[in-house]
Amino acid sequence: MTNYAELLKENGLKATFQRMNILEVLEKNGHMSIDAIYNDITKIHPSLSLATIYKNIILMVEKGVVVEVPISGLKSKYELAKEDHIHLVCTECGDVEDKPCVKETDIVLSTLIKKESFILNKRQINLYGVCKECQNQIAS
Repeated sequence: MTNYAELLKENGLKATFQRMNILEVLEKNGHMSIDAIYNDITKIHPSLSLATIYKNIILMVEKGVVVEVPISGLKSKYELAKEDHIHLVCTECGDVEDKPCVKETDIVLSTLIKKESFILNKRQINLYGVCKECQNQIAS
């Protein structure tokens, strides 16, 4: 279990109960939309507003505590920032699956960065397509 207070402080944020609850929900559930985070948190803290959730999520994304996974045509999903990985994003159902970066991925990116004299600050690899479940539904 992650020490949320420490994580927030390391990234220059106060450890408010709202932020602590958002991080707890994200760690428990993985990739979630802001609406899903709000629905989960208000079961415990019904007085929290959707605006408070939005404000805190945006701030935690800016500080690198939370990562936004944009999904074309659907609402973005969010997750705790963690070791580099690849997102497989289904454009049909919005499911996001984490896959580890492989050595070949690092080689391709390193080559590109060197060739372009580009200074990389962070990376996020999102691959968009249709998951197996949705492919099966489409084929039926």
